[in-house]
Amino acid sequence: MAENFFDQVYKARNDAETRDLYDDWADQYDKVVLQEGYATPARCAQALRTAMSDLDAPILDFGCGTGLSGLALRLAGFNVIDGVDLSPSMLEVAREKGVYRNLTAIEAEEPIDGDYGAIAAIGVIGAGAAPLSALTRILDGLTPGMQFVFSFNDHTLEDPAFEDTVNRYISDGTMQHLFREHGDHLPGQDMKSTVYVLEKT
Repeated sequence: MAENFFDQVYKARNDAETRDLYDDWADQYDKVVLQEGYATPARCAQALRTAMSDLDAPILDFGCGTGLSGLALRLAGFNVIDGVDLSPSMLEVAREKGVYRNLTAIEAEEPIDGDYGAIAAIGVIGAGAAPLSALTRILDGLTPGMQFVFSFNDHTLEDPAFEDTVNRYISDGTMQHLFREHGDHLPGQDMKSTVYVLEKT
């Protein structure tokens, strides 16, 4: 199962295919990634915790999947977390973790609504998942003072457009760079990720 999962997950596909794939994997997803040492959720949560002092500010967990990201945010001390995802089956697994205030199924290009202190997109944007347009949609939708924690795994970093986009928002003064670190993602697959925290200026 694990090898089949990793063979398929990073392949490009349309939104409907992505939803179907994650619906099919929902009941096995946590087991598959955790046995590979999935480290990015905890790394992202701790990075945001370092940058953000108000633990009661609501956090939107974009692409929350089965809730491993929300659980990491809760363990880091954040108290109010909403989750959104394309996959209804993944959301059902997330609901069982009991860490979310609200969980909502969304469409790929649906606007992000709500009053949040930060948005998290943990292991979400990049190859086989949310496209570059999702990154720019989030960055453009942030209001001044909002923070954004996200990650790019090694597959995503092979495409320079993702980091180039981040660097462009920083260099033009739209976003302030608070944190960037390359480290473990899936040690069992010998894969790393870069974690970022940005703040809208």
